[in-house]
Amino acid sequence: MDVTTLILGAGAAGMMCAAHAGPGVLVVDHAKAPGEKIRISGGGRCNFTNLHTSPDNFLSQNPHFCKSALSRYTQWAFIDLVDRHGIGWHEKNLGQLFCDGKSAAIIALLRAEMDKAGATLWLRTSLADLTHDGTRFRTMLEREGKRHEVTAQNLVVATGGKSIPAMGATGLAYDIARQFGHSLTETRPALVPLTFSDKRFAPISGVAAPARVTAGDGAFEEAVLFTHRGLSGPAVLQASSYWHEGEEIILDLDPESRLFSALREQRAKAGRRLLTTELAHHLPARLVEHLASDLGLHGNLADQSDTRLQEITHALRDWRLKPNGSEGYRTAEVTLGGVDTAGLSSKTMMSNVLQGLYFIGECVDVTGWLGGYNFQWAWSSGFAAGQAIARSG
Repeated sequence: MDVTTLILGAGAAGMMCAAHAGPGVLVVDHAKAPGEKIRISGGGRCNFTNLHTSPDNFLSQNPHFCKSALSRYTQWAFIDLVDRHGIGWHEKNLGQLFCDGKSAAIIALLRAEMDKAGATLWLRTSLADLTHDGTRFRTMLEREGKRHEVTAQNLVVATGGKSIPAMGATGLAYDIARQFGHSLTETRPALVPLTFSDKRFAPISGVAAPARVTAGDGAFEEAVLFTHRGLSGPAVLQASSYWHEGEEIILDLDPESRLFSALREQRAKAGRRLLTTELAHHLPARLVEHLASDLGLHGNLADQSDTRLQEITHALRDWRLKPNGSEGYRTAEVTLGGVDTAGLSSKTMMSNVLQGLYFIGECVDVTGWLGGYNFQWAWSSGFAAGQAIARSG
């Protein structure tokens, strides 16, 4: 069987590419249904993009690489596509856009766009062999117990990273990249909970608090969730992309800098109130109880001098912790790093090493923040590759 373009991976990027790559497209995936990560995303409602998408929301060894694709297919373009398909959506905090209904609507949108473009989809299909004969890609695909030899002018690798292996994620994209002479940047789990071997937060598992979490060059102000294994919640997931093993993170439990003034004010009004009782008006009571021994939180407000109140608030604003690791690819939302962008065209996503070879989506060394940014990178990079293939004829 001969096709113009073979796309490996029927996820967000692969289906988006198929919708724009012109005639003669075959998309293959090992799963029994397309768009499985779309289906489970956003609590089943798919956080499909973010109003504030810009290159500043992405990590890469080359922070400029994502600019071309993001500017040529913006969040507004995808929102328009969602609107044209009659899918209701709403904005949550920080510009995150979710479907009003189930995330299956986004999968149906992509399938409809693929059908309109004439693309063919093979599911439960795996790649058994891949070579390039100097002119075309030659593959052996296994489907329903049978082998199919498929040749293609173009090969698009959209198989994602290593995150969520329970859904079948593998390092296939990286193997293909190496096979054809591409370099890889270091890969590691990102947007992932951080763990502590002593399970110090098990007694307050389930407690959440607003905080600013700093790791490396990243600082994020959202909720922190204490768990049996360590720390989670949006602020921690965001910071995890900037954290490296062996480093500390900093929790600021008073990100709006109001606690010292509030404690002084209440000391003047209700000096007999217990310090822990007043702190529990600003922080979760179980968290205050957990910290009481370490921070020496005892006595009435009237017993606390300004210096002592400053010591307490400083400790709460500069809580330094050293995680022993993360929950790994098992729960990571994305993989940080991947195919080195130095080997790709930022305009077309095509390999600089081999004509007709493209890498798109999560497998590339472009990783977005939490909140719809990684889906936008899938739409933008998939569109860029698809348009380039269609123009090449």
